Amino acid sequence: MPRQQLSRTERDLVALSVLALLTTGPRHPYDLHRFLVDTRKDFVTGLPRSLYHAVGKLADAGLIAPAGTEQHGSRPERTVYALTDAGRAELRRRVALLLATPDPDATLTYAALSYMGVLGRGDAVTALRARLASLDLALAQLKTDLAEAAELPEILLVEADFEGARLRAERAWVARLIDRLVSGELAWAPPPPPVE
Repeated sequence: MPRQQLSRTERDLVALSVLALLTTGPRHPYDLHRFLVDTRKDFVTGLPRSLYHAVGKLADAGLIAPAGTEQHGSRPERTVYALTDAGRAELRRRVALLLATPDPDATLTYAALSYMGVLGRGDAVTALRARLASLDLALAQLKTDLAEAAELPEILLVEADFEGARLRAERAWVARLIDRLVSGELAWAPPPPPVE
């Protein structure tokens, strides 16, 4: 089944992480780097160089903006960045898209789940229901493909069996997460207040 293709920008987990972390308030790139390391956001790779590159690109795109400078002791002065309204909207769009779009790269799902809190509960449930529908389509397509290949020895299709098991497990987990969110069993923290 052809899956929705995510663009390179939509797959950029470093930039996504910068946007998400700036929802907590203005920070300089080194502080962002330390936070990612300290909170074990292991899906973010290529630090610290990729982080500084992402900050530059996000600032050029108007998604974040310099909010001043900060200096501690004899350390060099550092530019502090804040999330713009456009950046906040882009963050929500990207997180919702990653939640809604199954992808063989599981790190995209880890990142979307990690930052799901930037969405409202309703938006998160909507995105997860879209993911569920995509998983159902993928399972139906896999079933059709296996039926068409029924004459082949099973050993030649073992990877398809694995993919089916993986898709069914993910589908069950996502359905349970939706149920927990809808029922209120999984508490929803309010998004951080916008930074002035």
